[in-house]
This record gives sequence, C-alpha cells and structure tokens, in this order.
Amino acid sequence: MITAQLVALQTATADACGTSPSYLCELVYDWTGNERLAETSDLMLRPIKVLLIFLFAWIINRILKQMVARTFERVAQSHEQKEAVEFDEPEDAELGPFEALRTLAYKRTLRLAEQAERGRQRAQTIGTVLRSLIGIVIYTIATLMALGEFDVNLGPLIASAGIVGIALGFGAQSLVRDFLSGIFMFVEDQYGVGDIIDVGETSGVVEEVKLRTTKIRDVNGALWHIPNGEIRRVANKSQEWARAVLDVDVAYDTDLDHATAVIKRVADEMWQEYLPEATILEEPLVLGVERFAADSIALRLAVKVEPSEQFNTARELRRRLKDAFDAEGIEIPFPQRTVWMHQVPTPASSPAGKPGKPAAPNDAEEGKARS
Repeated sequence: MITAQLVALQTATADACGTSPSYLCELVYDWTGNERLAETSDLMLRPIKVLLIFLFAWIINRILKQMVARTFERVAQSHEQKEAVEFDEPEDAELGPFEALRTLAYKRTLRLAEQAERGRQRAQTIGTVLRSLIGIVIYTIATLMALGEFDVNLGPLIASAGIVGIALGFGAQSLVRDFLSGIFMFVEDQYGVGDIIDVGETSGVVEEVKLRTTKIRDVNGALWHIPNGEIRRVANKSQEWARAVLDVDVAYDTDLDHATAVIKRVADEMWQEYLPEATILEEPLVLGVERFAADSIALRLAVKVEPSEQFNTARELRRRLKDAFDAEGIEIPFPQRTVWMHQVPTPASSPAGKPGKPAAPNDAEEGKARS
C-alpha cells in the first residue's frame, strides 16, 4: 500500500514538475497539491536564480572595485601629500645674497609638485582601467551562468565567441597592442606631460598621454599623434636631471692647457650663479680632448643641470665662452687650406718647325690665375 502511494506521488510530481523536478516545485506540490501552482513556481525559479546570479555578481563587482579604488586612492593621497609642500614664490623685488638659492629651491618644489600630480593622475588612470576590466570579467561570467539556467547549450556559443574573438584579434591587434603598451607605459612611468622625449621618428615635448596615443609637439611646432604600440624605445631627456655636453673647438696652435682653464673658469662662474633657467647642479667637468677635426681640436665640457634646462644652459655657455675666448685671445677656428702652386715651363716651338701652340695651363696655373 505504501509503495503504491509513493509510486502514485512520484508519478503526480513528475506530471507537475517533470522527470527532474526542482526542490521548489516538489515543495510547492507537496504543500498545495496543485499542479498548476507547482509548474508556475518551477517557471519562476529560473528568473529568481538569474536575479540572484546578477545580484551576487553586482556585490562581488562592488567589493573588488572598492578594494581597487581604496588601494589607488591611498597611492594618489601619498602623491598629494608630496604635492602639498608649500613654498613662497620669490618676488623680483626680493633681492639678497640668497636669492639664487631661493629661486632654485622654488623650482625644485614646483618640479616635485608636478611629479606628484603626474603620479596621482597615473594612479587614477590605472585604477579606472582595472575597475573596468573587473566589471567586464565578472558580468561576462554571470551572463554565461544565466544562459545556463535556461538550458542554453554554451558549447557552440563559446566556440562561436572564440572564433569571433580570434577574428577581432587579428583585425584589431594593433589597437589592442596600443592599449597594452599604454597601460605598461603608465605603470612604469616612462614619461608624462611636459617631458622632453625622443621616440625615434620625432622628439619634442609631451602634450598629452592617453592609453592609446601620445601627443608630442616638436621643435617646429608640429603636433605628432603617435600610437603607443608604435613606440619601440623612449629617451626621456627631462627625468630627474639632464646633462649639457659641449664640444668646444679651438685652433691647432692653441695652448690646450690655457683653453681648458678658460673653459673651466667660465663654467664654474655660471655654476655658482644658479641662473633660474640654466641651473647647474654639480661642478662642471672638462673631460679633455674629444677629437681631432680637419681644422680644429675639440675640447669636451659636461655639466649636470635641472631637467629640461640642458638646452638653455648650452646656449648660455657658448655665449660666455665666445666672450671669454675673445678676451683671452684664443682663436675660434675656421676652415683653412694650404695650396701649393707649381708652374710647368711652356716650349718655344714645335718639332716640325711650325710655331708651337701655347700649352694649356695646368690646374695649378689656372688656380693661380683665378686667385
């Protein structure tokens, strides 16, 4: 009797909820005995599961995004603390023996503030990218789980998505490479806005940095839009410090010790002045004879300067060296040539008794006539 009742109950449950009934359908049917209500509850179970999946995905997404946001917010706050260093801007009327040092300190404070701002922006950009990636990954997984609840065969769908992904990857591989290069560039802090860089094809000042492209203004005023994936190497000429290297040419008959002493004296005087736009950080070095040229001997001078100031420093040093060389009587070389003239005698007559024709002047005589 009991066995027959169990078989009848299972048959009725199978009619109401199917051969693989859900727990909710069985529970409703056991409580109510109503097949329509049990079927309705079974149909409502799948949307409820989908809602729970997306609710859980939303919660996980919020938690992970908050963790990333707090992590990079602490990094940004550390940069803001560096940026908050205050220093009064020196006024033109505020003159004194320590004015040059005060100006130098102010410049270094501004540079630290700029580096802190760049670090803060970099942290915010990386945090935004990571939060976006987290959201994409979590909701993609949630969507696949929701489709599985409606008995959708995910195998062909995943295979089709893989094929489409491969096709898009081949078609947009340069775009993906640009974005990945931009992310690594931000993480490694290779350069930022205001830096002077050389990327091979061009060099200039960085005006804007994005995840896909970098904008560079060259010395001629042209604005270059360079994809980050195309940048194979970067020479940053304005990070931390720079060096101005000058090859000073003197004539071959110049006293090299005297010329070296004059170059050293001019560079040291400029070093001790702490010029606002041409600040030398360390004692200048005269490295000695660099090369023997056709008309001159090159003496190399190297000075360590503030970032981006190597160009102004080199120009000012050249101007001062010209004045010092004129005062010391040191000759700045110019192209010189030694010409040897050789004259070939012309015969008076020809062997046949005929009056001889004047011989054509050779190169030496022609050169002499032209001179």
